[in-house]
Amino acid sequence: MTIAAAEKPTAKLTFMEQVRQFRRPFWFANIMELIERLAYYGVRVVIPIYIASSEDPNGLHFTNSQKGTILTVWALVQCLLPMFTGGFADRYGRKPTIAISIGIKMAGYLLMASQHTFWGFFLACQVLAAGTAIFKPGVQGTLVRGTTKENSSVGWGFFYQVVNIGGWLGPPLAGYLHRLAWKWVFISCAVIVSLNFLMLLLYKDENTSPAGANVEVDKRTPLEVLVFSVTTMFRPRLISFILIMSGFWVMFMQLYDALPNFIEEWTDSGSLVARLGLHEGLLAQMTPRGLQVPQEWMINLDSTAIVFLMIPVAAITGRIKRLRSIFIGMLIACAGLLMCGLTTSGGLCLFGIFVFAIGEMTAAPKMNEYLGVIAPKGQEALYMGYANVPFAVGWTAGAYVAGNVYESLADKANLATRYLKEHGQAVEGLERTKAMAALQDFTHMDARAATQMLWDTYHPYTFWYPFVVVGLLSAVGMLIYGRMASKWTTENA
Repeated sequence: MTIAAAEKPTAKLTFMEQVRQFRRPFWFANIMELIERLAYYGVRVVIPIYIASSEDPNGLHFTNSQKGTILTVWALVQCLLPMFTGGFADRYGRKPTIAISIGIKMAGYLLMASQHTFWGFFLACQVLAAGTAIFKPGVQGTLVRGTTKENSSVGWGFFYQVVNIGGWLGPPLAGYLHRLAWKWVFISCAVIVSLNFLMLLLYKDENTSPAGANVEVDKRTPLEVLVFSVTTMFRPRLISFILIMSGFWVMFMQLYDALPNFIEEWTDSGSLVARLGLHEGLLAQMTPRGLQVPQEWMINLDSTAIVFLMIPVAAITGRIKRLRSIFIGMLIACAGLLMCGLTTSGGLCLFGIFVFAIGEMTAAPKMNEYLGVIAPKGQEALYMGYANVPFAVGWTAGAYVAGNVYESLADKANLATRYLKEHGQAVEGLERTKAMAALQDFTHMDARAATQMLWDTYHPYTFWYPFVVVGLLSAVGMLIYGRMASKWTTENA
């Protein structure tokens, strides 16, 4: 069977017929992913603020470069480990590896609640990353076993939707808890993720060596599993796909790594607050620039759109070849991210996030679906581990570059200090948390006017240009890859 043939969608089964084909492990894989993502995204969306915000008095007040270092290593640990843990999940069973991962993730969250030094918090983040790395291949391998080529588009649509239900509920919960105390964000996430121990008791793990699979797979030593996991990834067509998708993730991860800080510092949602008649509380927070919609609620529009639109989008993209769908989604996501960063308008930023979500729904689930379809029998979790490699490369490179580029081009405290220095003011020893107040005293402007002045003077929106360019180059690469795929003669080579 050719890849081109494998990509031709089938019209034989109705939507409900496809749904009825999903077995019990498929549904529990979805439930476990929802619980894990609820905890994970609760932390992930607010943690850039906790680490590097100059405006949150209770944060860690590290620099954006330090934030970039933490997120860079986090990305490496979380996304490269599945290359190996995926193979072990196939070899030794998915449920045992999931159970181990739950305990590690709980330890990571509890460490994050207690560590306030750079290296202490750095270690806590890496423990959480390791737990996530072990968790993902087992759950996704279970999902692959529960789908077929005929229902994989709908199956991955369901999975991506429940991921985003967790992502939708997590940030508001974290936003509420961190106003009580930051430690409650991390402690509550440890409690939430522990619920997956119960889920493991409610379904039976399917045989990891299906009929027709090579029996030798079950007899390999841990070292042989490790070597096989690494060497298999370097099949030319597989590694080409991974490298192209890496560029997409460089651009994609800025929604979580940089946009939270950018919204808090530059986006003015005051007009949205007035138009919607919001008052100070969960949906509107008092800042030096007046009432603003908290960044976690702004970014949560991405998950909200996915929760309500993922299944319809999956039904539509199920009629499109997988690689073509990825290409289209990449272009849409690039346009959305650019909209988020080109203006201080809260309304336009929200529209950009919505456009980004459409691109995400069109592209991201198809990547996992594509790898699941071409995965040989008995190697499903391994291939799902490979799905994390482009995420690793993209997130690592993006986090490192974004941290340093944001520090110089878009960090508001730094730009305020720069303006004061350029105008002959002494800035030695000026704390980050006091830079904007010093600028306002010098210019006799309020916070909103001073922010607009810095925007007009230093153009922090240029921060987004290189990331959008990388996304566009990846889209071109996917277009070329898709055309080459139509000429390939074996599905799994």
